[in-house]
Amino acid sequence: MASSDSEIAKEFRFFRVYKDGRVELFEPYCEQIPPSDDPTTGVRSKDVVISSEPPVSARIFIPYEAQNPNQNKLPLLFYVRGGGFCTQSAFGPRYHNFCSVFSAQANAIVVSVEYGNFPDRPIPACYEDSWAALNWVASHVSGNGPEPWLNDHADFGKVFIGGASAGGNIAYTLAFRVGSIGLPCVKLVGVIMVHPFFGGTSPEEDATWLYMCPTNAGLQDPRLKPPAEDLARLGCERVLIFVAEKDFLKPVAMNYYEDLKKSGWKGTVELFETHGEGHSFYFDNLKCEKAVELINKFVSFITQL
Repeated sequence: MASSDSEIAKEFRFFRVYKDGRVELFEPYCEQIPPSDDPTTGVRSKDVVISSEPPVSARIFIPYEAQNPNQNKLPLLFYVRGGGFCTQSAFGPRYHNFCSVFSAQANAIVVSVEYGNFPDRPIPACYEDSWAALNWVASHVSGNGPEPWLNDHADFGKVFIGGASAGGNIAYTLAFRVGSIGLPCVKLVGVIMVHPFFGGTSPEEDATWLYMCPTNAGLQDPRLKPPAEDLARLGCERVLIFVAEKDFLKPVAMNYYEDLKKSGWKGTVELFETHGEGHSFYFDNLKCEKAVELINKFVSFITQL
């Protein structure tokens, strides 16, 4: 008989669990690239430590135009990456490149949070880390925070939260907290969710999230199935939801869109669908036609003020 350290107890989309409790990720390694001064986009980036215990950090992107003494302060996007709550990194090429392109085109500052992944940091670490990082950003509102780029160049009257896939789900929870708890002296204008996860796509998808979150409230956990009273308390004026025709998460994103419209929330919500594409397709080639359309829509949502 095989020993318990080699017997598989459960297998999920991103990992398997052995009978001795060990978790094996199918993609444990995520390439990381350093921050840089990007001559292609004209965007500078740097990494900052927000907390050492628990470990939370971020990569900040700022366009060169910010150094112009005549430049007004810039909108700020607080960006939450995806990765199924257990893979990927804000320092990986896909998210670094996306944030750099966005920062250049929107002429905006981006703070891309690096939250803890399962299994090292089970859910709700991703939610708590992201909330801590958003509050760290807000600590610069008076111009005396620890990061000069935010003190000198961020317009805290034009703050947005954006997220991809799992990050779209986290972005929603942040907007709910802003509406419930507040974020003093910060105006959260809008939230952008790209191909967001809200459970319900299949029993397997639900089971994966529930396993990663030992303190879950079951299938009706409000992070998976936000109730109308929570949706009505979103702390922003506008929401933009991206879906893709062939994305397995499209049905739950559509449900979220319809539920938000019926919730009594006083803001405006917009849906943007990409036809013929699947989940997170745009990361494969940011310059392809449909990725450019998605990025342009993302940018216009922030620059239309």
